[in-house]
Amino acid sequence: MDTKAEVKQVTPSISGLRQHAANRLLRCTGDMVYVDEYIEDKPFVLQLAVWSLRGVARVILANNPLSGALILAALYWASPWQGLLGTVGLLVSTLTAVIIGQDSAEVSGGLHGFNGMLVSLLMGVFSSAGDWYWWLLLPVCLSSATCTILFSGLASVLDRWDLPVAVYPFNIIILLYLLCTGPDNPHYPHHLTTPPVALEPNFTQLSAVQVVRGIPLGVGQIFACGALGPSLLILGAVLLYSPLLAVHALVGSGIGTAAGLSVAVRHGSLYSGLSGFNGALGCMAVGGLFFTFSWRTHLFAIASAFLSAYADIALSNLLGTVGLPACSWAATLTFTLMLLLTGRSLSVYRIPVGQVRAPEYNLRTRSRWEAGHTSDRDSTDV
Repeated sequence: MDTKAEVKQVTPSISGLRQHAANRLLRCTGDMVYVDEYIEDKPFVLQLAVWSLRGVARVILANNPLSGALILAALYWASPWQGLLGTVGLLVSTLTAVIIGQDSAEVSGGLHGFNGMLVSLLMGVFSSAGDWYWWLLLPVCLSSATCTILFSGLASVLDRWDLPVAVYPFNIIILLYLLCTGPDNPHYPHHLTTPPVALEPNFTQLSAVQVVRGIPLGVGQIFACGALGPSLLILGAVLLYSPLLAVHALVGSGIGTAAGLSVAVRHGSLYSGLSGFNGALGCMAVGGLFFTFSWRTHLFAIASAFLSAYADIALSNLLGTVGLPACSWAATLTFTLMLLLTGRSLSVYRIPVGQVRAPEYNLRTRSRWEAGHTSDRDSTDV
């Protein structure tokens, strides 16, 4: 009898530990708003670190400092030089926003960091001077600071239509940089881009395994990362923030890969994930982030992924003729167009830009609103 009593005492403690661990894990998901409250009275260096990590996660439409830390670790894992460039661009753009007095909520939310980080990463990817070319830090700093200024200017225009600035500054600045330097520049040379439907020099049979491998790589290519391990870690960071967003990332990348197959793009684009990342971005933006998740918005997200993928192929062919990349213009333009649609069946699911949170949170709050709205409507009180 004493033994049974001891077992009964131990069992609740084990279940309590499991519940405690589950609660701790849940606190690491979503937007982690409590972190902002915790660092309010902490040193500026700690605040800057949290703001910057949120900026890292913003690249992939997340808003979680822990996800940002995982993504940054993945970038250093793939290439320490690329990780350093991304970190420098992130800090410069964030500090520029602080210096010129941008809205504190935007700065703390990482909105002024992710464009600078993307510009820095792409400068490193396209540079033909090789890794650890320290002179590259000069245009990295200047371009990252310019991204913040351009973000502020575009925000005042796009806010009128309740549209996000997204990565318009990054797409503009990286093209201007590549046009200014050129492939034969003595100080900042860069690689030319090949159109995705260019003929293969030696035709080889398509590898199904490599194509499937390119789907998770499509998520990593959002950060210009073409290694499988770091790409899976990036996908895990998205999963930590929102399982719904992670599912849409994979679905969108798969759709982008299928679109590339349908028009016979180069095998390298399929294998490296370059065919999938615009589809992933287009699918994530619509599938639960700027629209509350439902079967309608899920189909809408799939349509957005297809449109983003085909638009990316078209723009890549167009810009590739002059050796320029299409970057993420396709996904950015596509989901901006989707947000402008005013059909009644979709407008009811539209979330104002200032209220966008994790898809699961958006879904819960909408369910509560609908339940309260229904109860008020059914009430007979006068």
